[in-house]
Amino acid sequence: MSVMHPRIFLNVCFLLALGHEIEASWEEWWTYDGISGPAFWGLINPQWNMCNKGRRQSPINVEPEKLLFDPYLRSLHIDKHKISGTLHNTGQSLVFRVEKDTKQHVNISSGPLAYRYQFEEIYFHYGTDNNQGSEHHIHGYSFPGEIQLYGFNKELYHNMSEAQHKAQGIVGISLMLQIGDTPNPELRIITSAFNKVLYKGSSTPIRHISLRSLLPNTEQYMTYEGSTTHPGCWESTVWIILNKPIYITKQELYALRKLMQGSEQTPKAPLGNNARPLQALHHRTVRTNIDFANTGVSKTQSCPTMYKDMYYKANRWTSEISARGRERGLPDIESVFHSLP
Repeated sequence: MSVMHPRIFLNVCFLLALGHEIEASWEEWWTYDGISGPAFWGLINPQWNMCNKGRRQSPINVEPEKLLFDPYLRSLHIDKHKISGTLHNTGQSLVFRVEKDTKQHVNISSGPLAYRYQFEEIYFHYGTDNNQGSEHHIHGYSFPGEIQLYGFNKELYHNMSEAQHKAQGIVGISLMLQIGDTPNPELRIITSAFNKVLYKGSSTPIRHISLRSLLPNTEQYMTYEGSTTHPGCWESTVWIILNKPIYITKQELYALRKLMQGSEQTPKAPLGNNARPLQALHHRTVRTNIDFANTGVSKTQSCPTMYKDMYYKANRWTSEISARGRERGLPDIESVFHSLP
């Protein structure tokens, strides 16, 4: 049985006691390291207990050999019109939030989604060096950064605050950041404002950005059921990881790494390395619309697949079950569906 270090135990108890005595703003308490880091998110705020107890958590490591090809996954659709909002340095992350009084919101639909989702915010995750940064990993590889687009289910819920606690409430779209010489033009609109959000609490307006143009030129993706990667780790998120990165220049990444966790008077540490550790998959399925059979990959390397030609038939019950059914007035043949290739 593992034993918590006495000093850590006392610090956690102090945080818990403080939470009962004052109305603390939990949004300012959590960090990505130390006693307020990911391992303690579920302890310092009981409402975040899923961070420690949940079994459908994010981020994950996507293992290509375990992907399940789903031929019924559709292409993802994002409205093409532009939006405006504000870029914030929260002290934990760099976050873009759409204007609250926006008249024409951007909708996210199709793909693996059964509902329409309304875009709400973008989170930036990145490392202080090129060997780490992204929250999701691909075959054990961490990209220098990851941009996450979040939206809420507008057909069932009124806003993000309500939806994040509810089933099918949130969609998260993951864009991996890779270093390149040719920057993403839409990303450039945001990166040019990095020098205006150097310290915690600072913000600056961002005008006329197209989410569709921000995305890489691919229709291929992986998808799974998970959680938000920040507190309270609500297991209400449909994740869509696009199968191609977008590019950021070394100069833009250098400017991003100059952002700080604290104020101008007490800047503290750099804002980077703001990635939650990988979470166990716990037998979840990661589906993809990438048809390995048509990509030149050998059969020995191809991923598992669903049957493309499938129909259903009603199974005949055994005589024993049918006899019990007749006693209850049920027919001999029940509509128990059985799939056949």
